[in-house]
Amino acid sequence: MVFTYFAGNPPIFTSCMETMEQLITAFPQNITDALDIASGLNLKPVANPVQSIVICGMGGSGIGGKLVAQWVQDECPVPVFSFQDYHLPAFIGKNTLVIVSSYSGNTEETLTAAEEAHERGAHIIGVCSGGTLQEFCKQHDYDCIVVPGGNPPRTAIGFSIVQLTAIFARLGFAGAKLLDEIVSGRELILAEMETIHAEAKKIASFLHGKVPVVYAGANYEAVAVRAKQQFNENSKELCWQHVIPEMNHNELVGWGGGDDRFAALFLQSGDLTKRNQRRFDISVEIVTSKTKNVLIAEAKGSTRIERSLYFIHLVDWASLYLSNLKNGDSIEIRVIDFLKNELSKIK
Repeated sequence: MVFTYFAGNPPIFTSCMETMEQLITAFPQNITDALDIASGLNLKPVANPVQSIVICGMGGSGIGGKLVAQWVQDECPVPVFSFQDYHLPAFIGKNTLVIVSSYSGNTEETLTAAEEAHERGAHIIGVCSGGTLQEFCKQHDYDCIVVPGGNPPRTAIGFSIVQLTAIFARLGFAGAKLLDEIVSGRELILAEMETIHAEAKKIASFLHGKVPVVYAGANYEAVAVRAKQQFNENSKELCWQHVIPEMNHNELVGWGGGDDRFAALFLQSGDLTKRNQRRFDISVEIVTSKTKNVLIAEAKGSTRIERSLYFIHLVDWASLYLSNLKNGDSIEIRVIDFLKNELSKIK
């Protein structure tokens, strides 16, 4: 059976006629609406013991899986993987919970993975705004959480992170306190909005005309990936990201060839372990010796989820302000549309 969860009145399905400014502004409200949807979840019990959990999703749908996988790793009793490809690893089977996240419901890689998970007898839950995934779940009697659609997937992250976190909480793989932390993260964003806009404009000005490089602690890797994606899609900028301590074992040496073409944005979470914080500080010193373009953005918040949401909203605005400095179109993704059109010709 497919369950469409709407607490109270169904959310309004919006369209891409909204500007990116409106879509980013809506992030806190999206979290509120998503929590309303999550409050009505009544998922079917998992038939077989769960030995692993896999979250399948690409791009703007997949990043929610990366974030939630990191958020639950300190308490989930089984391994959690975020997966971005067509064909699933061999370990996935009847003892795997597979959460299939596709905002449009039509992402071909994710749908292929869902079919494979079904063939292997995995327990499947869908998260989408409709499309083929909703029909797939209906056909096979899988739970499917339907969220408002019609916007660029990258702007629907509020719906994704809440529904994925709620699935973990409802099935007993994480505590409900994580949802409470999402609520407090939303309140933090609203309270710090003036600071967020000021810092986002500073970041955009700092990055303008340079190649962005984003660094964070390993426990914020998904946040750094999200930042890269936003600079890619909204700002139309090549960008890369890495994490401490791993970058200390490879990429740090690469800065021997660094120069002022590059701008390093360090995301300072304030909760790194003592040795990783020292690594962070030394890395800043080394990169600063190779380029004058180094900026540290400091998170606000008292939990990892609060800090993550703060960083996400900060970078969302920074990516839009950078696009505006370039007189760009932050919504346009013609090259992705071209790619999908070319793939559609394959029989």
